[in-house]
Amino acid sequence: MAEITRHSALEERHRALGSTLDGEWNGMPLPQTYATDPDDEVVAVRTKAGLFDVTALRMIDVRGSDSVRALNHMLTSNVAKLKPGQSAISNIVDANGSLIDDVLVYRDAPDIFRLSHGGGDLENVIATFFDGLDASWEKNDDVHILSLQGPSSLATLNPHTSFDLSRLSYFEHAETLLFDTPVSIGRGGYSAELGFEVFCRRADAVAMWDAILAAGAPFDVIPVSWACLDIVRVEGALLFFPFDMPEGDTSPFEVGAEWTIDLDKPDFYGKSALLKRKAEIRCAQVGLEIDATIAIEPGARLVKDGETIGTVNSTTYSRYLMKSLALGHVVPQAAAPGTAIQVVSAAGEFAAHVVRTPFYDPLRLRTHPLHERQMP
Repeated sequence: MAEITRHSALEERHRALGSTLDGEWNGMPLPQTYATDPDDEVVAVRTKAGLFDVTALRMIDVRGSDSVRALNHMLTSNVAKLKPGQSAISNIVDANGSLIDDVLVYRDAPDIFRLSHGGGDLENVIATFFDGLDASWEKNDDVHILSLQGPSSLATLNPHTSFDLSRLSYFEHAETLLFDTPVSIGRGGYSAELGFEVFCRRADAVAMWDAILAAGAPFDVIPVSWACLDIVRVEGALLFFPFDMPEGDTSPFEVGAEWTIDLDKPDFYGKSALLKRKAEIRCAQVGLEIDATIAIEPGARLVKDGETIGTVNSTTYSRYLMKSLALGHVVPQAAAPGTAIQVVSAAGEFAAHVVRTPFYDPLRLRTHPLHERQMP
């Protein structure tokens, strides 16, 4: 296990649920599993709701009159387009246009932002983008993030808030009271379901966890593990940096993230390289259904006509969908849905074919219902 530098206030709750906290991410022990079966937890998330502790995400507070200028120089998207109360996924690339971190940007006020990021290099490079500007950034290890995911999440939380959560669209957030405690609640998550993320102080985290589960008890809401989180995020074809970018110099275009790039905004770090790499696509992001009854190990080779054409990156066996699933990279000419591919793995060789993603809810109606979409 990597060096432990942070601890969730909920560790005793996780141990009581059967976790040994044997996982680790971003320097924090994780409840990788509970005494409950991860596949049963998936059913809860898909049909009712499950509560995740995702405090292992790293949070950074940004403020100052030059905040937009600093962030727009650092990130590939245009944060000036965000209104207070909105958030968006963005990326950071290096001078060669290679992904070095993915970032969720929350705009709380005209000059106040929060950045949520995973295991990439954001904190190693961020200072250079703030030099000489009227803007500051600071890590926030006090904040705890409780993510309630599933169709019962709104009914569980809404009666206990001072803000009507049904007014929040996907990627919107608001400051409110939840169980009479100040929090920020954002609509979103990593499950491909209706869900809400509750941002609270460390001192309030245990009481908040208990209160959410108590409020959710009539809806059969349960706590769910990171093993469950990995299954539902693969079912939803949601990428995980850096595991779905194994080349080490992957461009956003090669993982289908061109929508996070605003090439029309003024110059930003890596823009010139991205303009060049837009025409130099080496691989394509694909979903695969594999004729297997197990999860294939990441790193397995993808072969067509005797030639290696790519790799398997993230995998799961979905008991909910009754399929062995994989997210992988292949040469662009092998990316068309229906393309037959052979998977060469430690468990043997298996037939597979490229399919449309996400595997679960292919139209993303759970997270983006039709009545919330802008129709032409």
